[in-house]
Amino acid sequence: MKIIFAFWTAFLLLLTPISTSAQSQEPSTAQARAFDAWVAGFKPRALAAGIQSRVFDRAFRDVSLNLRVVEHDRYQPEFNKPIWEYLDTAVSDTRISNGQQNLRAKRNLLNRISRQYGVQPEVLTAVWGLESNYGQNRGSFNVIEALATLAFDGRRSRFGQTQLIAALKILQSGDISATNMQGSWAGAMGHTQFIPTSYLEYAVDWTNDGNRNIWANNPADALASAANYLSRHGWRNGDPWGLEVVLPDGFDYALADVKNKQPVAYWNRLGVRMANGRPLPDHGAAALLLPAGGNDPVFAIYHNFGVILRYNNAVSYAISVGHLSDRIAGGGPFVQAWDRNSFSLTQPQIAELQQLLTNRGFSTKGVDGVAGANTRSAIIAYQRSLGIAADGFASTALLDRLR
Repeated sequence: MKIIFAFWTAFLLLLTPISTSAQSQEPSTAQARAFDAWVAGFKPRALAAGIQSRVFDRAFRDVSLNLRVVEHDRYQPEFNKPIWEYLDTAVSDTRISNGQQNLRAKRNLLNRISRQYGVQPEVLTAVWGLESNYGQNRGSFNVIEALATLAFDGRRSRFGQTQLIAALKILQSGDISATNMQGSWAGAMGHTQFIPTSYLEYAVDWTNDGNRNIWANNPADALASAANYLSRHGWRNGDPWGLEVVLPDGFDYALADVKNKQPVAYWNRLGVRMANGRPLPDHGAAALLLPAGGNDPVFAIYHNFGVILRYNNAVSYAISVGHLSDRIAGGGPFVQAWDRNSFSLTQPQIAELQQLLTNRGFSTKGVDGVAGANTRSAIIAYQRSLGIAADGFASTALLDRLR
């Protein structure tokens, strides 16, 4: 482990800062040598995990440091784009119509999978649409190369190493060859973009051909694997992911916290209503989510929202899967329009906001550029001190006020 740590630390020194132009170039001689040394140091760990030497050597044939992977890792749209921009692509008219077309084309298959695993066909279609645009974008990166780069880079070294071992186990099982193991820059694979550990745990051979082939043109194995994943994490068939709601005048935004799960009767007593004005239906405990502040769409989120987050732990992604599934099923757009003039912050801006809040006595319990629960609590406390609407949203207007 000390050898591994030394090499990825050296890599950070070599690669920081990474300019936009450098990201598109081949690795320097020093970077390439450091990477090759890291691979050599990683091999004993792989062998200790049960990987055969010949499998390792074949997998790493022609593998090199891929700076495009590093570039992608530094920018992830579900964490860096305002939610309305993310939804513009994720739930576009084209994606909705293509989803409806694919649902019709694969209806018999999806119905059989749904009966087996208890996940609605529209939900599986939405996951398929978000993950690979219905199989059109399954990824063209060599998965071993991508994961080795992440493991070596340092920022996601632990993730990269764990997934790399899992990917080698997949190769050793014979489900796919190293040449055909293609995926995203983060090592996500196939129609429904399983990372290797998820593949080992949840992938299924729906077609009964002896391989769990989530890469094939036929999406059956991949769709069934996604259904198995959601089912194993507690998906409740027929329940909604969430519902758009309207808050009463004077509502205490501090109650809108994903951790504050309450019986539906509690929210109904406070005057929370569906967008059509009706009381909230009872699908178990619900929490309120304000992804972009009090002037934008607000949601009551149920159990299944948390299951989607297990697939991809980004609120924008979970809302997109849920909303796309609703639209594929024939539902309409959100009633409340997004306030596109209320700009959300980038990660460096969030870090600045966290530091400024902490300096003023509203501790965010760390400066990491992620607007999590602690940051939201600090924002609410600061907003209350000013006597303004305390929605906890990290906006450019808030940052300007702090500055």
